[in-house]
Order: sequence, then C-alpha cells, then structure tokens
Amino acid sequence: TVLPPPPPPPPPPPPPPPFLNTSGMPSSFGWSPPPHTLPFGLKPKKEFKPEITMKRLNWSKIRPHEMTENCFWLKADEDKYENADLLGKLELMFCCQKKVKKEKEDFEEKKSIKKRIKELKVLDPKIAQNLSIFLGSFRVPYEEIKMMILEVDETQLAETMIQNLIKHLPEQEQLNTLSQFKSEYNNLSEPEQFGIVMSNVKRLQPRLSAILFKLQFEEQVNNIKPDIMAVSAACEEIKKSRSFSKLLELVLLIGNYMNAGSRNAQTFGFNLSSLCKLKDTKSADQKTTLLHFLVQICEEKYPDVQNFVEDLQHLDKASKVSAENLEKNLRQMERQIQQLEKDLEIFPPPDDTHDKFVTKMSISFCFAVYAREQYQKLFRMHENMEKLYQNVMRYYAIDLKKFSVEEFLTDLNNFRTMFLQAAKENMRRREADEKQRRARIAKEKAEKEKLERQQKKKRLLEMKTEGDETGVMDSLLEALQSGAAFRDRRKRTPRSPSSLRNPLFAMINFTEMLIPVG
Repeated sequence: TVLPPPPPPPPPPPPPPPFLNTSGMPSSFGWSPPPHTLPFGLKPKKEFKPEITMKRLNWSKIRPHEMTENCFWLKADEDKYENADLLGKLELMFCCQKKVKKEKEDFEEKKSIKKRIKELKVLDPKIAQNLSIFLGSFRVPYEEIKMMILEVDETQLAETMIQNLIKHLPEQEQLNTLSQFKSEYNNLSEPEQFGIVMSNVKRLQPRLSAILFKLQFEEQVNNIKPDIMAVSAACEEIKKSRSFSKLLELVLLIGNYMNAGSRNAQTFGFNLSSLCKLKDTKSADQKTTLLHFLVQICEEKYPDVQNFVEDLQHLDKASKVSAENLEKNLRQMERQIQQLEKDLEIFPPPDDTHDKFVTKMSISFCFAVYAREQYQKLFRMHENMEKLYQNVMRYYAIDLKKFSVEEFLTDLNNFRTMFLQAAKENMRRREADEKQRRARIAKEKAEKEKLERQQKKKRLLEMKTEGDETGVMDSLLEALQSGAAFRDRRKRTPRSPSSLRNPLFAMINFTEMLIPVG
C-alpha cells in the first residue's frame, strides 16, 4: 500500500519587531509602518529632553489636519526664542522636584490642615469648584465684594458679576453653617472663606436678585418699548394707508378676472397672505409673474398705488416682533417688581452703616416706585397694541385663531419686499429692452446705409461700364479738339485711391501723357 504524503510544514513565525536605527526610526530590516506625511510642508517639531521632570500645561492641541493653508501655526517660528537661560529658569520654576527643606518641615502641619478642611464637608465639591473659578476671574478682595453689594454700588457692580454670584453662591443654609467656622477662617479653602464673608449679609439671595433687576431694568424697558411701538405703528399704517387699499382692490379685480368660470371667481375678498402667491403665478412664456405685471400696471397707470411701500414704513421692524415674547417679558417684569416690593416690606432694619439696600431701592432713589410707573406705562402701551392688531385683523377678516399677529405682519412684509424687488427687476428688464432696441435700430441703420452705398456704387459702375463705348470716345476726342481737356492745368494734388480706380479718370490721364502741350 502507498502511504499518504506527509502534512505540509507549519507556517513560519511572524517577523520580529523592527530594529531601531541610530535616528530612533525603524530600520529597513523587518516591517515598518508607512511614513506619515505632514500637510502644508510642515516639519516635525524639535524634541526637547529636560534634565528634570516638568509640570504639565494642560492645553488642547490643534492637529495638522485641522489647520488650513493660511493658518498662523504654519508660519509660527518659536525656535528663535530658544536659549539656555530661558530654559534653565523654566526648569527651576516649573519642575516637579520635592519642596525645599522649610516646606518639608511644614508638610505634616499642612497635611493636618487639609484633613480638617475635608472633614468640614460644608460645600459640595462641584459648587466649591465653580465658586473658585468665579472668584479667580474677578480677583477682588472678598470684603470689597461684600461692600459693593451692601452699598448697591452700580459703578462697580457688573451685571455678569451678579449673575455669576446668583448662579454659584451656596444656599443660605450652607452659608449659615459656614459662619460657625469663622475661627478657622485661615484654614479653609477660598470658596468657603468667601462664604464666611458673605454669610452675615442679610437676605443675600433676594438682595442679589433685586440688584440684578435694577441693573437690567433700563435695558428691559428699552427692549420692550420699541417693539410695542413698532407693532402699534404698523397696524395703524396698514389700516390707514389709502394706497394699500387701492392695491388690494386692484388685486381683487385682477384675481376675479383671471378666475372667471372657476370656483374662485366672483370673490369678495382674499386673505392678505395670498399676496405673496402673486409671484407664483407665471406668465404664458414663463418670463414674468403676476406680481411683476401688477408692479408694471401700477407704474404705468396707478403710480399712487406704489406709495403703500412708503406708507408701511414700520412693517419691517414690526414683523420681527414676537407677541408671545412681549407678553412673557412683561409678565416677568411684573413678577420682579412684585418681589422687590415684597422684599422691601419685610426687609429687616440694617445693622451695618454701609447697608444702603433699602435706601437705594425705595426711600432715596425710589427705584421700586419708578419701576412700577414704567411698567404701568408699558402695560398700557401693550394693551393698546393688542387692540390695534386685533382691529386690523378683524378689519381684513383674518381669523385670530388661525393667524397670529407675527404671521400677519410677516406675510405683509414679505409681500412689500417682493413688490420692491419686482419693481427693480422690471426696471432692469426695461433697461435691457431699451439697450436691445437701440442696438437693433443702430444695426438696421448701418445695414440700410451699407445697402444704399452698394446700390449707388452699382449704378455708377453700370453707367460707366455699360454705356456706349463709341459715345465715350467721341466725347473724349471732342474735349481734346476744343482744348477743354487742357484748361486749368494747375499743379496736381495727389489723386485719391478712388480716382485711380475709376476707369474714366484713368483714360483721361493716359491721353494727357500722349498729347504734347502747346
């Protein structure tokens, strides 16, 4: 019997890791990864090797593939600042070596302090961290911050500062707890030290909210009032504009005529949002729209209708106003005023001579009274605005349940913009047509003149070449015999090329050369 062949040998083991050459790169022996090409001609950065371990700068790198062709980092040349003195100082100040001997001696005591701080557990670590970041960004002594708040010093209190305080300040219960550790103030972390300083400010959170409201109040008024005025003015303009009424009438006529025989014929009115749809109705040749046609008709026959564009001058600003946001902002203002009035009623008498909160909010400066008066004015203005837009909506039979005032004003503003744009396009089209007309007239004139020259030349040639040759010679001999050919023999001027090409003049010149003079 024949034995089966032996099995094939096992595959060879994987290749060993590549050897590193003197440059630190994989050698040509063994496998090596494909080289990575840096974009934009970048070269690898220099590799530094400090003699000691350095602290780390926790930055976020920008990678080469994130750069663009004109990126600053492509041109950055930091090598020119490299010198031994700079690097030496850097190592000295930012190394990770152990502290000096004095610091070693204090280490155990600091360790004990840290342990006691951790044992307090008054502030949540996240709250403490956020508060620490806030305090680091302002770098104002804690007592000064406290004094600004007590005195309601608007020259130094910034809106962002109060907002961050409200956001990051611990709850009053935690502040009360912190106040029990005043004797250990120097052993506490900065956030807890700040908490202790602020813990004896009465009603701190309501106080900060009231101060923020005071700082923001004028801005709130200046944001609300122009919006109310714009919507009110736009509603009045829409209703009172005679030009706009004429426009609607013209559209109604055109629409009813175009819709004759359909279910939309004989319409008594239309939703004003339909005005924007005039642009969607194309002409038969697809070169213009019903809107462009309407504009042209107004320009040619009813120029006063175009005045509606000027009549509705507040429409653009009014269309950007949100009635919902207006109501929301007014309600918020009212709540803030009510809260301020309530706080002033229950605010305890100040026991610090620097505490000017009640004085500045209600007594001397009467901010609470002023804020209430301004709110009442805005409230009445808003009520009037609502009446105006409800009236104008009803005036044009627009369902308030289906269309908001924003939609109504936005539709009209879009139509106004479309009307103006169509007028510009019509003007450009007329200018282009006029240019083509002039070019056509000039071309026709040039062709006509060319044809006339050709016909004149043709008639002249026919007269000269198709005439009786004998008659021509007889006339020539007669001129020679009578001496007419020799009269006025003044110095000749250079003959024009046309005279040289004329056969008749050529013949006369030739004869002059043959016949001697005198």
